[in-house]
Amino acid sequence: MSAIPATQYAIQFTGKDEVFVNTAKPVDKIGPTQILLEVEACGICFSDTKLLHAFADHPRKSPVVAGLAPEVLAEVPGYHPNAEPTVPGHEPVVHVVAVGDQVTHYRVGERLLVQADWRHLPTAASNGAFGYNFEGALQQYVVVDERIVVHQGEEFMLRVSDRPTAAQVALVEPWSTVEASYSRSERNTLKAGGRLLVVADAGVTPSGLEPLLAAARPGSIEVVGADPAVVDSQAVVAALDAVAAGVDDIVYFGSDAATIEQLSALLGARSLLCVVLAGATIDRRVQLDVGRVHYDFTRYIGTTGTEPAEAYTHIPAKGEIRAQDKVAIIGAAGPMGLMHTVRTVSLGLPDVSVVGADVNDERLAHLAEVVNPTAAERGVPFQVINSISTPLEPGYSYLTCLVPVPALLAQAVDLASDGAIVNAFAGFPAGTLAELDLQGIIERHIFLLGTSGSEMSDMRSLLAKLETGALDTSISLDAVCGMAGFSDAIDAVNNRTSGGKIMVYPQLHDLGLVRLAELPEKLPEVAAAMDGGRWTHAAEEALLATAD
Repeated sequence: MSAIPATQYAIQFTGKDEVFVNTAKPVDKIGPTQILLEVEACGICFSDTKLLHAFADHPRKSPVVAGLAPEVLAEVPGYHPNAEPTVPGHEPVVHVVAVGDQVTHYRVGERLLVQADWRHLPTAASNGAFGYNFEGALQQYVVVDERIVVHQGEEFMLRVSDRPTAAQVALVEPWSTVEASYSRSERNTLKAGGRLLVVADAGVTPSGLEPLLAAARPGSIEVVGADPAVVDSQAVVAALDAVAAGVDDIVYFGSDAATIEQLSALLGARSLLCVVLAGATIDRRVQLDVGRVHYDFTRYIGTTGTEPAEAYTHIPAKGEIRAQDKVAIIGAAGPMGLMHTVRTVSLGLPDVSVVGADVNDERLAHLAEVVNPTAAERGVPFQVINSISTPLEPGYSYLTCLVPVPALLAQAVDLASDGAIVNAFAGFPAGTLAELDLQGIIERHIFLLGTSGSEMSDMRSLLAKLETGALDTSISLDAVCGMAGFSDAIDAVNNRTSGGKIMVYPQLHDLGLVRLAELPEKLPEVAAAMDGGRWTHAAEEALLATAD
């Protein structure tokens, strides 16, 4: 093992849209509970661009408010909340190079995959995260604390063998977020012990609440504009303005778009708003915060009838693709879109067809080149469509939107057929409003979902597939770079010009951004070590040798 240097190269975000390539950042010393990690490689994520643009305003850059005492947080050298400069990078593979004398779970020499989403450390509006308010892996060395990466016996760094390449391991994290968007369970009853708000338009009497209350009795019920006796509650709120935010379930008997918008602001995390139309029609499209659908798991359901329980029956158990689904993936030619597309054609479900839609012909050609062999092998009808020259037609039963443009998500809803699922995978910032046809969502029983991050179970599942050879995550690799290429790399991610994921090798200080397609010209020795266009250990070793 080489000696640990006093300083290192690091990428730092120092303010909104401010990137600093620090060529002499000190390597932090470890305390008794801390672990020094050497970074092999780290992927760039579109989420990194959101941190760059928002910086101190990003919900994961704010201070941790629970889970660890302030004096403990002060001992973590990489904890930099608010406006303090931070190191991004939450998709790494690392090696343990030093441990404190009180570390019990990890040992020097272990190769690890980091789970970056630390939900046991809440912030005011999100949670602590590696690569956000805790320094990430776009540096040569990073310190983590065992009191953070082990919580209630669960380890947030998974051991990896030497069989996969560094790029393959680092790509497990983004692939896991894709998997999580299909595997997360959805709630289809009132939240047991939660807060229920019942609201009724003037002259409308709530009905049909008894089945919901019997299935999962909430801890409290608040009522606006209705007789409390109707909902079996003594708790009455005189006006909607008096209701505190953070409600778990809202049942609204009415059809006023402005009221729906006001109610949506009262939803808590993992909440449901159920609109009971009773034959009425919502007077216009409704502006809904689709960023909260993605990050806070808020959901909107409804019924054209009078029984709210009927709306809950149309919530799917999970957001998984189903047999016979007609699938459209909007933004399919981007890095994450490619992963969604490969996953979909690989499922082996009967009678599934897939359309990959994008607006860039070059990226679509690359998508087709990657996906066509698997689609043909599995017998899945697959086509790529430039949605500018050939607009998508309605009738899709599953749509995934990977572009954080509200109008495109609204279009996905408009294209959805009866019983469709619309997966808002795109990372819409919280507060992003989209004008959605909620009337159509209710009439056609469309379920709009969104997810953020992944669970440990998702990462373990993907890592097992990688280790056994069942999945090659590097199928989504488009380019590589060292620290000198980071600015071009993040620009490519931000401007959506990359046809796949970009992998940074921090130990390569001077390497610029190089697409795999450019390797024969720019780095022929690396290209020669690849296997039929696939990334290999030999290719990675040849790349690292360019630093000599």
